[in-house]
Amino acid sequence: MFYGWWIVGASGGIQWLAGMLWMQSYGAYMVLLQEDFGWSKALVAGAFALTRIESGLLGPIQGWLVDRFGPRLIASIGTVLFAAGFILFSRIESLLGFYLTFVVIALGSSLGGFATLMVAVVNWFDRHRSKAVAISQMGYSIGGLTVPVVILALEAFGWRATAFASGLLVLVIGIPLCQVIRHRPEPYDEVPDGTERRELESDGRRVRPLGAVDYTARQAMRTSAFWLISFGHAFSLLTVSSMMVHLVPHLTEGLDYGLAAAGGVVALMTGCQVLGQIGGGYLGDLFDKRVIAALCMLGHGVAMVVIAYAQSLPMVVAFALLHGIAWGVRGPLMVGLRADYFGPSSFGTIMGFSSLIVMLGMSGGPIFAGYMADLYGSYQVGFLFIAGSALLGALCFVLARPPHPSHPSHQELKPS
Repeated sequence: MFYGWWIVGASGGIQWLAGMLWMQSYGAYMVLLQEDFGWSKALVAGAFALTRIESGLLGPIQGWLVDRFGPRLIASIGTVLFAAGFILFSRIESLLGFYLTFVVIALGSSLGGFATLMVAVVNWFDRHRSKAVAISQMGYSIGGLTVPVVILALEAFGWRATAFASGLLVLVIGIPLCQVIRHRPEPYDEVPDGTERRELESDGRRVRPLGAVDYTARQAMRTSAFWLISFGHAFSLLTVSSMMVHLVPHLTEGLDYGLAAAGGVVALMTGCQVLGQIGGGYLGDLFDKRVIAALCMLGHGVAMVVIAYAQSLPMVVAFALLHGIAWGVRGPLMVGLRADYFGPSSFGTIMGFSSLIVMLGMSGGPIFAGYMADLYGSYQVGFLFIAGSALLGALCFVLARPPHPSHPSHQELKPS
């Protein structure tokens, strides 16, 4: 089997750990932390937002490090930090300690997570890139499906014991998976997709078909497409991050669901995300990615309106179906669009600079939704505002046309 698929599998496993143990379990931790310490929704959500700001600011440096030293080393360092953060988190006694340990968790999750892993996937695939990205991201979605297991552990053993065990699990599973990752196929006598030989120039540059693109980060940032994709991605994560943090509190406090029942809704949503990723991977290789992404943003917007007014189980289920599918279909396209428009050689650095914009949505969503809930006593107003922002994201993707084909550096890759 083509080695690139092993990289996809390992990337999926690493993202499964992040999705199950942290990103999609955060809402459950939030409920228990509020019970133990009496912190407000905005304060607890602020820790999540702070970690997303840190991740965004780290992006350009992380991208350069991955392009320079390769994703395997950076992912391994990140995985160790991710595990250490959980172990430290299990010992906190104050709000400051909570924030500091989540900075460590976020640093590790960023270095060992999505942006680092996608550099490898983008370099190992070309024609099947959207499918490869989608399959690797299914690990994150499957992590959401296993959130009920984490919730059962939280209820049975408490959040401290669960956090400590999570750190150990990350070390035992994550470190071996990181060793599977490889940066580029050429040093291993392979080619992207594993289906055709491509000659190399004498100086090590890969010959590219006429019209193929390969931008440096500086060249990419001179195009309107870079900024439109970045802002569209930011608006999408404004929606996603607000649900990561506040869906479980909204269900338990606003709709009187039990913690286990709320975990079931999260599992349904992420199950739909898995289905969406399967479809998005194939659709993205066949049709215009930006149009599909715009339609997904409309789906996010409608889903937010539904959950804002939800009073019954059918409405909650409708939200989970719509939001999950839109999230799943759109997710792989964020990587595929950038790779199609700007090429693979500087992909890590380009993603890193884009993260400076994307972090605004990832960090702003939880804080805004939490503040509006504290102010109005419910999430409805905040969710409706976030629904409106999804429409702006759809417009960004519609306008994000490919850079002009006469742009320099279209002919060949930089030396690898």
